Amino acid sequence: MGRRKIEMKMVKDSSSRQVTFSKRRTGLFKKANELATLCGAEIGVIVFSPGGKPFSFGHPDVESIADRFLNQEGSKSKAGSSNSKNDETVERLSQQLDDLNKKLEAEKKRGHMLDKAILKAKGLPLKSKSSNVHELSQADLQKMKESLEQLREKVKARACEMEASSSLLLLANEPDIETDRTVAKNE
Repeated sequence: MGRRKIEMKMVKDSSSRQVTFSKRRTGLFKKANELATLCGAEIGVIVFSPGGKPFSFGHPDVESIADRFLNQEGSKSKAGSSNSKNDETVERLSQQLDDLNKKLEAEKKRGHMLDKAILKAKGLPLKSKSSNVHELSQADLQKMKESLEQLREKVKARACEMEASSSLLLLANEPDIETDRTVAKNE
């Protein structure tokens, strides 16, 4: 008694479809292994389940097969048309890279100029290449520390002045409590 012939159409029931997929995938991978073993062929099979999960089989491995397939030279006409597209893409990307490099250099120059201006304003020595803190000497770092401490003290003093001023303004705007009491007693 033989098997009945299966009609080739999509299986409607999702659980039956999953079982069929698993069994057929296993059979496909078994046949691919037999072909590779018997004939010495390099084989790569990639299958995505209906749920989107990937499965692969490769002899010797899928990556080497895929790389060999992608890197092989096809027909001249096919290679010629894809090469011109690739050349256009490479040219466009090279132009974008050049533009971005020019913008980057301009921003670096601007940053160096701003760093020099800050150092000059603080009275610190100017470095010709960079104003990186890690490149400053011990004496320069000491000067920077002192200038930052002086700046901190000035800011602190200014904050106290502003606080005192705001307190005086608040007091000036409030009605005099003692004057109000005196007026109330006299009435």
